[in-house]
Amino acid sequence: MTSTIFVVALGALGLLASVIVPFLPMLLALVPDALFNGEVWRLFTWPLADQISLWSLLTLVLLWYFGTALESQVGRAPMARLYLWCWGALTISTVLVGVVARGSVAALGMNTIELFILLLWIAEYPTRRFFFNIPAWVIGAVLLGLQVLQMLAARAWGGLFSLLIALVIVALAAKRVGLLGTYSWIPGSQQRTRRRRTRHRAPTRTEKRHTSDEQRLDDLLGKISANGLHSLTKSERAELEKLRLRRRR
Repeated sequence: MTSTIFVVALGALGLLASVIVPFLPMLLALVPDALFNGEVWRLFTWPLADQISLWSLLTLVLLWYFGTALESQVGRAPMARLYLWCWGALTISTVLVGVVARGSVAALGMNTIELFILLLWIAEYPTRRFFFNIPAWVIGAVLLGLQVLQMLAARAWGGLFSLLIALVIVALAAKRVGLLGTYSWIPGSQQRTRRRRTRHRAPTRTEKRHTSDEQRLDDLLGKISANGLHSLTKSERAELEKLRLRRRR
């Protein structure tokens, strides 16, 4: 059970619950006015507030796909913290904007969390190709641009400010868990694990030759799963990328 599968399972549970109790999303969504009237459970239940549809199912599929890819880099525990930061960032931004402009913003469902995970994946692999050979950064710019333009067209200023505040918080959190390492302009240092003083003997060339690609790839992925991507040395990261390319070919 990875962190991503757990989050997706929660989202699926919310969809099934909405089938049984159609008005349930209205009771679970984070609406600041209702929160200020004492309905504090909305702080924690809003990600489950969604109705079943093709788009909601696609959102969970995309969250699983891109979330799993990021989790394979940073590890299970850091990814769990990143999901908590996504929830916290959207909760805080929604409440803050709701205090300033009553009735202008609400939070519900996994859509925005999935958007943040997708944007983080694109930030990690901006040159990866999507359909029609379009670079990933173009897809990310279009998706975020459409989101902003829709809010501008609807004059949804509360939702726009809430989105931007949450996006900044998530970027800072992602930097701390080991992502966005190439973006030096984002403040914060990447999380680092303590290295033991004992040094292991590096494998000889003969040993490397006799080690299969699959076994070496499993070793590196196991290290990432246990300690995160930041636990790899530069040579190990380069070796991991070579193994991935060779495996694709």
